[in-house]
Amino acid sequence: MASFNEMILSLVVFIPLLAAVVLLFFPRENERLIKLWSIAISIIPLVLTIYLMVNYYASHIPNGGGMQYEVKLSWIPQLNSYFHLGADGLSVPLLFLTALLSTLGLYYSSFTIKKRVKEFFFLFLLLEMGMMGVFVALDFVLFYVFWEIGLVPMYFLIGIWGQPKDRPRYAAIKFFIYTLVGSVAMMLAILAVYFQTKTFDMQEVAALQPFAGNLPVASLVFWGFMLAFMIKVPSFPFHTWLPDAHTAAPTAGSVILAGVLLKLGAYGIIRIVLPTFPEAFSQWSMAIVILGVIGIVYGAFVCIAQSDLKRLIAYSSVSHMGYVMLGLGAAAAGIGRMTEPGMTDSMAMAINGATLQMFNHGLITGGLFFLVGVLYERAHTRDLGMFGGLSAKIPAYYGIMMVVAFASLGLPGLAGFWAEFFTFRGAFDIVAVWAAIGVIGIVATAGYILYRIIQSVFLGEYDPHKIDHWTDMKDGQDKHDPSDMAGFEKLTMVPLVILIIILGVFPTPLVEFFNQAAETIINAL
Repeated sequence: MASFNEMILSLVVFIPLLAAVVLLFFPRENERLIKLWSIAISIIPLVLTIYLMVNYYASHIPNGGGMQYEVKLSWIPQLNSYFHLGADGLSVPLLFLTALLSTLGLYYSSFTIKKRVKEFFFLFLLLEMGMMGVFVALDFVLFYVFWEIGLVPMYFLIGIWGQPKDRPRYAAIKFFIYTLVGSVAMMLAILAVYFQTKTFDMQEVAALQPFAGNLPVASLVFWGFMLAFMIKVPSFPFHTWLPDAHTAAPTAGSVILAGVLLKLGAYGIIRIVLPTFPEAFSQWSMAIVILGVIGIVYGAFVCIAQSDLKRLIAYSSVSHMGYVMLGLGAAAAGIGRMTEPGMTDSMAMAINGATLQMFNHGLITGGLFFLVGVLYERAHTRDLGMFGGLSAKIPAYYGIMMVVAFASLGLPGLAGFWAEFFTFRGAFDIVAVWAAIGVIGIVATAGYILYRIIQSVFLGEYDPHKIDHWTDMKDGQDKHDPSDMAGFEKLTMVPLVILIIILGVFPTPLVEFFNQAAETIINAL
Protein backbone atom coordinates (compact mmCIF):
# COMPACT_ATOMS: atom_id res chain seq x y z
CA MET A 1 0.00 0.00 0.00
CA ALA A 2 1.32 3.43 -0.94
CA SER A 3 2.53 5.61 1.91
CA PHE A 4 1.11 9.06 2.57
CA ASN A 5 4.21 10.74 1.12
CA GLU A 6 3.78 8.74 -2.09
CA MET A 7 0.13 9.79 -2.35
CA ILE A 8 0.48 13.42 -1.34
CA LEU A 9 1.23 14.88 -4.79
CA SER A 10 -1.72 13.02 -6.33
CA LEU A 11 -3.94 14.41 -3.56
CA VAL A 12 -2.67 17.95 -4.09
CA VAL A 13 -3.35 17.74 -7.82
CA PHE A 14 -6.64 15.87 -7.93
CA ILE A 15 -8.56 17.08 -4.87
CA PRO A 16 -9.48 20.31 -6.76
CA LEU A 17 -10.65 18.18 -9.70
CA LEU A 18 -12.75 15.99 -7.41
CA ALA A 19 -14.24 19.10 -5.79
CA ALA A 20 -15.06 20.52 -9.22
CA VAL A 21 -16.80 17.30 -10.33
CA VAL A 22 -18.86 17.13 -7.12
CA LEU A 23 -19.77 20.78 -7.61
CA LEU A 24 -21.58 19.88 -10.82
CA PHE A 25 -24.24 18.05 -8.78
CA PHE A 26 -24.99 21.05 -6.55
CA PRO A 27 -28.23 22.97 -7.24
CA ARG A 28 -27.45 26.13 -9.14
CA GLU A 29 -29.67 28.20 -6.88
CA ASN A 30 -27.75 27.36 -3.70
CA GLU A 31 -24.89 29.78 -4.29
CA ARG A 32 -23.89 29.86 -0.63
CA LEU A 33 -23.31 26.08 -0.57
CA ILE A 34 -21.32 26.25 -3.83
CA LYS A 35 -19.04 28.92 -2.42
CA LEU A 36 -18.56 27.26 0.97
CA TRP A 37 -17.77 23.90 -0.66
CA SER A 38 -15.20 25.42 -3.02
CA ILE A 39 -13.42 27.37 -0.29
CA ALA A 40 -13.45 24.49 2.20
CA ILE A 41 -12.05 21.97 -0.27
CA SER A 42 -9.37 24.39 -1.50
CA ILE A 43 -8.01 24.54 2.05
CA ILE A 44 -7.05 20.84 1.86
CA PRO A 45 -4.37 21.29 -0.87
CA LEU A 46 -3.17 24.37 1.01
CA VAL A 47 -2.65 22.34 4.19
CA LEU A 48 -0.98 19.55 2.21
CA THR A 49 1.44 21.98 0.52
CA ILE A 50 2.33 23.49 3.91
CA TYR A 51 3.12 19.95 5.06
CA LEU A 52 5.25 19.50 1.92
CA MET A 53 7.18 22.68 2.71
CA VAL A 54 7.85 21.65 6.30
CA ASN A 55 8.64 18.01 5.50
CA TYR A 56 10.93 18.78 2.56
CA TYR A 57 12.78 21.48 4.50
CA ALA A 58 13.31 19.27 7.55
CA SER A 59 13.89 15.88 5.92
CA HIS A 60 15.33 16.41 2.47
CA ILE A 61 17.21 19.71 2.20
CA PRO A 62 19.78 18.64 4.87
CA ASN A 63 20.35 15.44 2.84
CA GLY A 64 20.87 17.12 -0.52
CA GLY A 65 17.27 17.57 -1.57
CA GLY A 66 16.54 16.16 -5.00
CA MET A 67 13.30 14.79 -6.40
CA GLN A 68 11.03 13.41 -3.67
CA TYR A 69 7.47 12.09 -3.17
CA GLU A 70 7.73 10.34 -6.53
CA VAL A 71 5.04 8.13 -7.98
CA LYS A 72 5.51 6.37 -11.32
CA LEU A 73 2.75 4.24 -12.82
CA SER A 74 2.26 2.94 -16.34
CA TRP A 75 -0.21 5.24 -18.09
CA ILE A 76 -0.10 4.83 -21.89
CA PRO A 77 2.14 1.81 -22.60
CA GLN A 78 1.87 2.25 -26.36
CA LEU A 79 3.61 5.62 -26.02
CA ASN A 80 5.94 4.54 -23.23
CA SER A 81 4.32 7.30 -21.18
CA TYR A 82 3.99 7.15 -17.39
CA PHE A 83 1.95 8.85 -14.72
CA HIS A 84 5.11 10.22 -13.14
CA LEU A 85 4.96 12.85 -10.42
CA GLY A 86 7.67 14.29 -8.21
CA ALA A 87 8.63 17.47 -6.38
CA ASP A 88 11.91 19.12 -5.42
CA GLY A 89 13.13 22.42 -4.01
CA LEU A 90 11.89 24.24 -7.10
CA SER A 91 8.36 22.88 -7.26
CA VAL A 92 7.46 22.57 -3.55
CA PRO A 93 7.34 26.38 -2.88
CA LEU A 94 5.43 26.94 -6.14
CA LEU A 95 2.84 24.34 -5.12
CA PHE A 96 2.33 26.26 -1.87
CA LEU A 97 2.05 29.56 -3.75
CA THR A 98 -0.56 28.07 -6.10
CA ALA A 99 -2.63 26.64 -3.24
CA LEU A 100 -2.45 29.89 -1.25
CA LEU A 101 -3.48 32.19 -4.09
CA SER A 102 -6.20 29.76 -5.23
CA THR A 103 -7.74 29.64 -1.75
CA LEU A 104 -7.57 33.42 -1.36
CA GLY A 105 -8.99 33.89 -4.86
CA LEU A 106 -11.94 31.60 -4.15
CA TYR A 107 -12.57 33.29 -0.80
CA TYR A 108 -12.48 36.80 -2.29
CA SER A 109 -14.67 35.74 -5.22
CA SER A 110 -17.31 34.37 -2.86
CA PHE A 111 -18.11 38.00 -1.99
CA THR A 112 -17.72 39.58 -5.43
CA ILE A 113 -18.93 37.07 -8.04
CA LYS A 114 -22.68 37.47 -8.55
CA LYS A 115 -23.43 35.85 -11.92
CA ARG A 116 -23.10 32.22 -13.00
CA VAL A 117 -21.56 31.34 -9.66
CA LYS A 118 -21.53 27.58 -10.17
CA GLU A 119 -19.65 27.81 -13.46
CA PHE A 120 -17.12 30.28 -12.05
CA PHE A 121 -16.14 28.12 -9.08
CA PHE A 122 -16.08 24.95 -11.20
CA LEU A 123 -13.67 26.53 -13.68
CA PHE A 124 -11.52 28.00 -10.92
CA LEU A 125 -11.07 24.59 -9.27
CA LEU A 126 -10.30 23.00 -12.63
CA LEU A 127 -7.68 25.70 -13.25
CA GLU A 128 -6.09 25.00 -9.87
CA MET A 129 -5.76 21.31 -10.77
CA GLY A 130 -4.02 22.13 -14.05
CA MET A 131 -1.54 24.50 -12.42
CA MET A 132 -0.68 22.04 -9.67
CA GLY A 133 -0.13 19.29 -12.23
CA VAL A 134 2.39 21.29 -14.24
CA PHE A 135 4.60 21.78 -11.17
CA VAL A 136 4.83 18.05 -10.39
CA ALA A 137 4.64 16.28 -13.79
CA LEU A 138 7.86 14.46 -14.75
CA ASP A 139 6.55 12.94 -17.99
CA PHE A 140 6.36 15.15 -21.08
CA VAL A 141 2.91 13.88 -22.12
CA LEU A 142 1.52 14.40 -18.62
CA PHE A 143 3.17 17.82 -18.44
CA TYR A 144 1.57 18.81 -21.74
CA VAL A 145 -1.89 17.62 -20.63
CA PHE A 146 -1.74 19.67 -17.44
CA TRP A 147 -0.33 22.64 -19.36
CA GLU A 148 -3.32 22.61 -21.72
CA ILE A 149 -5.91 22.06 -18.96
CA GLY A 150 -5.21 25.52 -17.59
CA LEU A 151 -5.84 27.18 -20.95
CA VAL A 152 -9.59 26.60 -21.26
CA PRO A 153 -10.73 27.67 -17.74
CA MET A 154 -8.80 30.95 -17.95
CA TYR A 155 -10.27 31.63 -21.40
CA PHE A 156 -13.78 31.39 -19.97
CA LEU A 157 -12.95 33.26 -16.75
CA ILE A 158 -11.77 36.22 -18.83
CA GLY A 159 -14.46 36.01 -21.51
CA ILE A 160 -17.51 35.56 -19.26
CA TRP A 161 -16.69 37.35 -16.02
CA GLY A 162 -14.57 40.18 -17.43
CA GLN A 163 -15.80 43.76 -17.40
CA PRO A 164 -17.74 44.51 -20.64
CA LYS A 165 -15.97 47.84 -21.17
CA ASP A 166 -12.59 46.04 -21.21
CA ARG A 167 -13.46 43.88 -24.25
CA PRO A 168 -13.21 40.56 -22.40
CA ARG A 169 -13.99 38.39 -25.43
CA TYR A 170 -11.21 40.00 -27.45
CA ALA A 171 -8.79 39.61 -24.52
CA ALA A 172 -9.81 35.98 -23.99
CA ILE A 173 -9.35 35.05 -27.65
CA LYS A 174 -5.99 36.85 -27.76
CA PHE A 175 -4.84 34.97 -24.67
CA PHE A 176 -6.04 31.65 -26.11
CA ILE A 177 -4.41 32.09 -29.53
CA TYR A 178 -1.05 33.24 -28.15
CA THR A 179 -0.89 30.37 -25.69
CA LEU A 180 -2.08 27.84 -28.25
CA VAL A 181 0.66 28.84 -30.69
CA GLY A 182 3.20 28.22 -27.96
CA SER A 183 1.57 24.90 -27.10
CA VAL A 184 1.84 23.69 -30.71
CA ALA A 185 5.53 24.63 -30.78
CA MET A 186 6.10 22.78 -27.51
CA MET A 187 4.28 19.68 -28.77
CA LEU A 188 6.52 19.54 -31.83
CA ALA A 189 9.60 19.95 -29.63
CA ILE A 190 8.41 17.15 -27.32
CA LEU A 191 7.93 14.84 -30.30
CA ALA A 192 11.42 15.67 -31.57
CA VAL A 193 12.87 14.79 -28.18
CA TYR A 194 10.87 11.54 -28.06
CA PHE A 195 12.00 10.42 -31.52
CA GLN A 196 15.60 11.04 -30.44
CA THR A 197 15.44 9.41 -26.99
CA LYS A 198 12.44 7.02 -27.18
CA THR A 199 11.23 8.24 -23.80
CA PHE A 200 8.95 10.95 -22.41
CA ASP A 201 10.58 10.87 -18.97
CA MET A 202 11.98 14.35 -18.25
CA GLN A 203 14.78 13.12 -16.02
CA GLU A 204 15.91 10.48 -18.50
CA VAL A 205 15.79 12.97 -21.37
CA ALA A 206 17.89 15.49 -19.42
CA ALA A 207 20.46 12.79 -18.65
CA LEU A 208 20.62 11.71 -22.32
CA GLN A 209 21.24 15.28 -23.57
CA PRO A 210 19.41 14.85 -26.91
CA PHE A 211 20.98 16.50 -29.97
CA ALA A 212 24.22 17.20 -28.08
CA GLY A 213 26.86 18.08 -30.65
CA ASN A 214 24.23 18.89 -33.27
CA LEU A 215 23.71 22.58 -32.56
CA PRO A 216 21.39 23.45 -35.50
CA VAL A 217 18.84 20.76 -34.59
CA ALA A 218 19.26 21.34 -30.85
CA SER A 219 18.65 25.06 -31.40
CA LEU A 220 15.48 24.37 -33.36
CA VAL A 221 14.06 22.15 -30.60
CA PHE A 222 15.31 24.58 -27.95
CA TRP A 223 13.36 27.45 -29.51
CA GLY A 224 10.27 25.24 -29.80
CA PHE A 225 10.21 24.92 -26.03
CA MET A 226 11.33 28.50 -25.44
CA LEU A 227 8.59 29.97 -27.61
CA ALA A 228 5.93 28.23 -25.51
CA PHE A 229 7.54 29.23 -22.23
CA MET A 230 8.40 32.81 -23.22
CA ILE A 231 4.81 33.44 -24.35
CA LYS A 232 3.60 32.26 -20.97
CA VAL A 233 6.15 34.28 -18.94
CA PRO A 234 5.48 36.59 -20.94
CA SER A 235 8.80 37.80 -22.27
CA PHE A 236 9.22 40.69 -24.66
CA PRO A 237 8.16 40.66 -27.54
CA PHE A 238 5.52 37.98 -26.78
CA HIS A 239 3.91 40.00 -24.00
CA THR A 240 1.13 41.88 -25.79
CA TRP A 241 -1.63 39.46 -24.74
CA LEU A 242 -0.96 40.09 -21.05
CA PRO A 243 -2.21 43.68 -20.46
CA ASP A 244 -5.48 42.97 -22.29
CA ALA A 245 -6.03 39.70 -20.41
CA HIS A 246 -5.24 41.24 -17.02
CA THR A 247 -7.37 44.30 -17.61
CA ALA A 248 -10.40 42.28 -18.69
CA ALA A 249 -10.15 39.42 -16.17
CA PRO A 250 -12.11 39.40 -12.90
CA THR A 251 -10.01 40.19 -9.85
CA ALA A 252 -9.31 36.59 -8.82
CA GLY A 253 -8.54 35.72 -12.44
CA SER A 254 -5.93 38.48 -12.60
CA VAL A 255 -4.44 37.28 -9.32
CA ILE A 256 -4.03 33.71 -10.59
CA LEU A 257 -2.84 34.87 -13.99
CA ALA A 258 -0.08 37.03 -12.50
CA GLY A 259 0.63 34.94 -9.42
CA VAL A 260 0.80 31.46 -10.94
CA LEU A 261 0.18 31.14 -14.68
CA LEU A 262 3.10 33.37 -15.63
CA LYS A 263 5.34 31.21 -13.44
CA LEU A 264 4.53 28.11 -15.50
CA GLY A 265 6.64 29.48 -18.34
CA ALA A 266 9.64 30.26 -16.15
CA TYR A 267 9.26 26.89 -14.43
CA GLY A 268 9.34 25.14 -17.80
CA ILE A 269 12.60 26.88 -18.71
CA ILE A 270 14.24 25.78 -15.47
CA ARG A 271 12.78 22.28 -15.32
CA ILE A 272 13.10 21.35 -19.02
CA VAL A 273 15.19 23.70 -21.15
CA LEU A 274 18.20 24.46 -18.95
CA PRO A 275 19.10 20.86 -17.98
CA THR A 276 18.12 19.30 -21.33
CA PHE A 277 19.65 21.77 -23.83
CA PRO A 278 22.61 23.37 -22.04
CA GLU A 279 24.65 23.70 -25.25
CA ALA A 280 21.88 25.42 -27.20
CA PHE A 281 20.89 27.55 -24.20
CA SER A 282 24.49 28.67 -23.79
CA GLN A 283 24.67 29.53 -27.49
CA TRP A 284 21.48 31.63 -27.37
CA SER A 285 21.91 32.93 -23.83
CA MET A 286 22.67 36.52 -24.80
CA ALA A 287 19.45 36.72 -26.80
CA ILE A 288 17.54 35.69 -23.67
CA VAL A 289 19.49 38.18 -21.54
CA ILE A 290 18.80 41.03 -23.97
CA LEU A 291 15.07 40.20 -24.18
CA GLY A 292 14.96 40.06 -20.38
CA VAL A 293 16.60 43.49 -20.02
CA ILE A 294 14.30 44.99 -22.66
CA GLY A 295 11.34 43.60 -20.73
CA ILE A 296 12.60 45.11 -17.47
CA VAL A 297 13.18 48.60 -18.84
CA TYR A 298 10.36 48.74 -21.41
CA GLY A 299 7.75 47.38 -18.99
CA ALA A 300 8.71 49.87 -16.28
CA PHE A 301 8.59 52.91 -18.58
CA VAL A 302 5.26 51.83 -20.08
CA CYS A 303 3.88 51.67 -16.53
CA ILE A 304 4.70 55.35 -16.05
CA ALA A 305 2.53 56.22 -19.06
CA GLN A 306 -0.56 54.29 -17.89
CA SER A 307 -3.73 55.98 -16.63
CA ASP A 308 -5.57 52.72 -15.82
CA LEU A 309 -4.40 51.32 -12.46
CA LYS A 310 -5.01 47.68 -13.40
CA ARG A 311 -3.24 48.03 -16.73
CA LEU A 312 -0.32 49.63 -14.91
CA ILE A 313 -0.01 46.59 -12.63
CA ALA A 314 -0.27 44.33 -15.69
CA TYR A 315 2.68 46.01 -17.39
CA SER A 316 4.62 45.84 -14.13
CA SER A 317 4.46 42.05 -14.51
CA VAL A 318 6.21 42.35 -17.87
CA SER A 319 8.96 44.32 -16.14
CA HIS A 320 9.30 42.08 -13.09
CA MET A 321 9.26 38.83 -15.06
CA GLY A 322 12.09 40.35 -17.09
CA TYR A 323 14.28 39.82 -14.02
CA VAL A 324 13.50 36.11 -14.27
CA MET A 325 14.62 36.02 -17.90
CA LEU A 326 17.76 38.03 -17.08
CA GLY A 327 18.69 35.63 -14.28
CA LEU A 328 18.12 32.49 -16.35
CA GLY A 329 19.86 33.95 -19.40
CA ALA A 330 22.86 34.95 -17.27
CA ALA A 331 23.05 31.46 -15.77
CA ALA A 332 23.02 29.96 -19.27
CA ALA A 333 25.72 32.39 -20.39
CA GLY A 334 27.92 31.05 -17.61
CA ILE A 335 27.75 27.44 -18.87
CA GLY A 336 30.67 27.92 -21.23
CA ARG A 337 32.74 29.59 -18.48
CA MET A 338 32.17 27.17 -15.62
CA THR A 339 35.91 26.58 -15.17
CA GLU A 340 36.40 30.22 -14.16
CA PRO A 341 36.75 30.76 -10.38
CA GLY A 342 33.44 31.59 -8.75
CA MET A 343 31.42 31.14 -11.95
CA THR A 344 29.24 28.31 -10.62
CA ASP A 345 28.43 30.42 -7.55
CA SER A 346 27.36 33.31 -9.76
CA MET A 347 25.23 30.98 -11.88
CA ALA A 348 23.55 29.66 -8.73
CA MET A 349 22.95 33.24 -7.56
CA ALA A 350 21.32 34.15 -10.88
CA ILE A 351 19.05 31.10 -10.79
CA ASN A 352 18.19 31.80 -7.15
CA GLY A 353 17.27 35.36 -8.08
CA ALA A 354 15.03 34.15 -10.90
CA THR A 355 13.24 31.59 -8.73
CA LEU A 356 12.87 34.01 -5.81
CA GLN A 357 11.37 36.52 -8.24
CA MET A 358 8.89 33.88 -9.41
CA PHE A 359 7.68 33.25 -5.86
CA ASN A 360 7.82 36.82 -4.55
CA HIS A 361 6.21 38.26 -7.66
CA GLY A 362 3.29 35.89 -7.09
CA LEU A 363 2.79 37.23 -3.58
CA ILE A 364 3.33 40.89 -4.41
CA THR A 365 1.55 41.26 -7.74
CA GLY A 366 -1.21 38.92 -6.63
CA GLY A 367 -1.72 41.27 -3.70
CA LEU A 368 -1.69 44.34 -5.95
CA PHE A 369 -4.41 42.88 -8.16
CA PHE A 370 -6.53 42.11 -5.09
CA LEU A 371 -6.08 45.74 -4.01
CA VAL A 372 -7.03 47.05 -7.44
CA GLY A 373 -10.20 44.95 -7.19
CA VAL A 374 -10.97 46.38 -3.74
CA LEU A 375 -10.79 49.94 -5.10
CA TYR A 376 -12.70 49.14 -8.30
CA GLU A 377 -15.58 47.50 -6.42
CA ARG A 378 -16.09 50.84 -4.64
CA ALA A 379 -15.33 53.44 -7.29
CA HIS A 380 -16.32 51.48 -10.45
CA THR A 381 -13.36 53.06 -12.21
CA ARG A 382 -9.61 52.46 -12.39
CA ASP A 383 -8.77 55.84 -13.92
CA LEU A 384 -5.90 57.28 -11.89
CA GLY A 385 -7.08 60.79 -12.70
CA MET A 386 -10.27 60.18 -10.72
CA PHE A 387 -8.50 59.55 -7.42
CA GLY A 388 -6.44 61.57 -4.98
CA GLY A 389 -6.28 62.17 -1.24
CA LEU A 390 -7.63 58.72 -0.34
CA SER A 391 -5.08 58.14 2.44
CA ALA A 392 -7.28 60.03 4.92
CA LYS A 393 -10.48 58.32 3.78
CA ILE A 394 -9.37 54.65 3.66
CA PRO A 395 -6.34 54.39 5.99
CA ALA A 396 -6.32 50.57 6.29
CA TYR A 397 -6.32 50.22 2.50
CA TYR A 398 -3.60 52.88 2.28
CA GLY A 399 -1.40 51.06 4.81
CA ILE A 400 -1.70 47.68 3.11
CA MET A 401 -1.11 49.19 -0.31
CA MET A 402 2.04 50.87 0.97
CA VAL A 403 3.52 47.55 2.11
CA VAL A 404 2.72 45.73 -1.12
CA ALA A 405 3.67 48.63 -3.43
CA PHE A 406 7.03 49.19 -1.70
CA ALA A 407 7.68 45.45 -1.92
CA SER A 408 7.08 45.71 -5.67
CA LEU A 409 9.50 48.63 -5.76
CA GLY A 410 12.17 46.43 -4.16
CA LEU A 411 12.48 48.23 -0.83
CA PRO A 412 14.97 46.47 1.51
CA GLY A 413 13.16 44.69 4.33
CA LEU A 414 10.38 43.46 2.04
CA ALA A 415 10.30 40.33 -0.11
CA GLY A 416 10.83 41.97 -3.51
CA PHE A 417 14.29 43.25 -2.60
CA TRP A 418 15.98 39.86 -2.31
CA ALA A 419 14.88 38.58 -5.70
CA GLU A 420 16.35 41.61 -7.45
CA PHE A 421 19.49 41.53 -5.30
CA PHE A 422 20.23 37.86 -6.04
CA THR A 423 19.49 38.33 -9.75
CA PHE A 424 21.87 41.24 -10.14
CA ARG A 425 24.51 39.65 -7.89
CA GLY A 426 24.66 36.73 -10.30
CA ALA A 427 24.14 38.66 -13.54
CA PHE A 428 26.79 41.34 -12.88
CA ASP A 429 29.48 38.68 -12.66
CA ILE A 430 28.44 37.10 -15.97
CA VAL A 431 26.80 39.77 -18.18
CA ALA A 432 27.84 42.97 -16.45
CA VAL A 433 26.91 45.46 -19.21
CA TRP A 434 23.40 44.14 -19.66
CA ALA A 435 22.89 43.89 -15.92
CA ALA A 436 23.87 47.56 -15.61
CA ILE A 437 21.30 48.50 -18.24
CA GLY A 438 18.70 46.48 -16.36
CA VAL A 439 19.25 48.66 -13.28
CA ILE A 440 17.45 51.45 -15.19
CA GLY A 441 14.30 49.42 -14.69
CA ILE A 442 14.65 49.66 -10.91
CA VAL A 443 14.75 53.45 -11.12
CA ALA A 444 11.74 53.53 -13.45
CA THR A 445 9.88 51.18 -11.09
CA ALA A 446 10.35 53.67 -8.27
CA GLY A 447 8.89 56.30 -10.60
CA TYR A 448 5.63 54.53 -11.36
CA ILE A 449 5.14 53.18 -7.82
CA LEU A 450 5.71 56.55 -6.16
CA TYR A 451 4.22 58.84 -8.79
CA ARG A 452 1.51 56.87 -10.58
CA ILE A 453 0.19 54.84 -7.62
CA ILE A 454 1.01 56.45 -4.29
CA GLN A 455 0.87 60.09 -5.30
CA SER A 456 -2.02 59.84 -7.76
CA VAL A 457 -4.27 57.72 -5.58
CA PHE A 458 -3.48 58.62 -1.98
CA LEU A 459 -1.77 62.00 -1.68
CA GLY A 460 -3.07 65.53 -2.22
CA GLU A 461 -6.56 66.80 -1.45
CA TYR A 462 -9.60 64.56 -1.71
CA ASP A 463 -12.12 65.89 -4.25
CA PRO A 464 -15.64 64.56 -3.54
CA HIS A 465 -16.87 65.69 -6.96
CA LYS A 466 -14.62 63.44 -9.07
CA ILE A 467 -16.63 60.29 -8.30
CA ASP A 468 -20.39 60.67 -7.83
CA HIS A 469 -20.89 57.68 -5.55
CA TRP A 470 -18.90 54.97 -3.83
CA THR A 471 -20.26 51.52 -3.08
CA ASP A 472 -19.92 50.40 0.54
CA MET A 473 -18.84 46.74 0.50
CA LYS A 474 -20.25 46.18 4.00
CA ASP A 475 -23.89 46.92 3.18
CA GLY A 476 -23.85 47.27 -0.64
CA GLN A 477 -25.24 50.81 -0.43
CA ASP A 478 -23.95 53.80 -2.36
CA LYS A 479 -22.23 56.46 -0.29
CA HIS A 480 -20.84 59.93 -0.93
CA ASP A 481 -17.39 59.01 0.43
CA PRO A 482 -15.40 55.77 0.13
CA SER A 483 -15.53 53.20 2.92
CA ASP A 484 -12.41 51.43 4.16
CA MET A 485 -11.65 47.75 3.60
CA ALA A 486 -14.29 45.26 4.69
CA GLY A 487 -13.38 42.32 6.89
CA PHE A 488 -13.21 39.80 4.05
CA GLU A 489 -10.88 42.09 2.07
CA LYS A 490 -8.52 42.46 5.02
CA LEU A 491 -8.56 38.71 5.62
CA THR A 492 -7.66 38.13 1.96
CA MET A 493 -4.64 40.41 2.18
CA VAL A 494 -3.31 39.52 5.64
CA PRO A 495 -1.53 36.25 4.63
CA LEU A 496 0.16 37.96 1.69
CA VAL A 497 1.31 40.96 3.75
CA ILE A 498 2.67 38.68 6.50
CA LEU A 499 4.65 36.60 4.01
CA ILE A 500 5.97 39.71 2.23
CA ILE A 501 7.31 41.06 5.51
CA ILE A 502 8.68 37.75 6.84
CA LEU A 503 10.46 36.92 3.59
CA GLY A 504 11.79 40.46 3.45
CA VAL A 505 13.39 40.15 6.88
CA PHE A 506 14.38 36.47 6.77
CA PRO A 507 14.41 34.95 3.27
CA THR A 508 16.89 32.16 4.13
CA PRO A 509 14.41 29.23 4.39
CA LEU A 510 12.91 30.01 0.98
CA VAL A 511 16.37 30.56 -0.54
CA GLU A 512 17.44 27.13 0.70
CA PHE A 513 14.63 25.48 -1.30
CA PHE A 514 15.61 27.22 -4.52
CA ASN A 515 19.35 26.99 -3.92
CA GLN A 516 19.08 23.21 -3.62
CA ALA A 517 17.36 23.08 -7.00
CA ALA A 518 19.94 25.44 -8.56
CA GLU A 519 22.87 23.40 -7.25
CA THR A 520 21.32 20.20 -8.61
CA ILE A 521 21.01 21.72 -12.09
CA ILE A 522 24.54 23.18 -12.07
CA ASN A 523 26.08 19.93 -10.80
CA ALA A 524 24.35 18.07 -13.62
CA LEU A 525 25.76 20.55 -16.14
